[in-house]
Amino acid sequence: MNILEALALRGEAESYERQENAWLLEHITKIDFFDLIMKKEQQLTAEQELAYIEGLARIAAGEPLAYVTGSQPFWTLDLKVTPDTLVPRPDTEVLVETVLKLELPEDTRLVDLGTGTGAIALSLASERPQWAVTATDIYEPTLEVAKYNAEKHDLNHVQFVLGSWLKPLGRQFFDVIVSNPPYIDADDEHMPDLATEPERALVADKQGLADIEMIILQAKKHLAVNGWVVLEHGYDQGEAVRQLFTQAGYKQVRTLKDYGGNDRVTLGQWPH
Repeated sequence: MNILEALALRGEAESYERQENAWLLEHITKIDFFDLIMKKEQQLTAEQELAYIEGLARIAAGEPLAYVTGSQPFWTLDLKVTPDTLVPRPDTEVLVETVLKLELPEDTRLVDLGTGTGAIALSLASERPQWAVTATDIYEPTLEVAKYNAEKHDLNHVQFVLGSWLKPLGRQFFDVIVSNPPYIDADDEHMPDLATEPERALVADKQGLADIEMIILQAKKHLAVNGWVVLEHGYDQGEAVRQLFTQAGYKQVRTLKDYGGNDRVTLGQWPH
């Protein structure tokens, strides 16, 4: 089987499936994505062909491509991904952009709660190397993946803490608290599509709002004066999250949309 034949095994021309095929072939052959078509007549080795067909079968069974290849691009970083972590989504980059646009001190102290692969914390640390960035996660194997990604990208100034949300951080104060917490209701119709990803990182009580509410309330004890909380949430949760912020006493509460035009990130400032 040559590269052109392999690319055509799944999906229509110009489809997302074809793009995934190309990414999988790039991973297996180590041929740059943009060079694959130039080398379309190149034959795959028997080992490469087997790995490719096995990879396609895993994707067909519902596994994300990132679990098959073990990595996922996010912001400017290529991140290691394992079944212990969620696959970082492009829409989460909106949270990174939002934080970078805030007026913050030069020596900002920031914490990313439930960091997963480290996507948010490491992207911000790479853009603002002078910031003091901390990342927490409740699950040790997940935190190990984030630590690996920090070392991989020489972001060794990021601190990692094991524990639930803000509990392990004692009396520390932050200028910014960010999180992409679980926000999907257990009965959500999309849950079967996410069956291969860790449920603990996806599902929350109270129609998906329990962890968001807990962070908003806990954060008040850990925010510097005029500090911000910036949270990712579901496309239909913008109004509910704004209400939680407002009821808790935050100011300048607003919601930003993702690349698909859906409510995705809500933030509020603690004025005390």
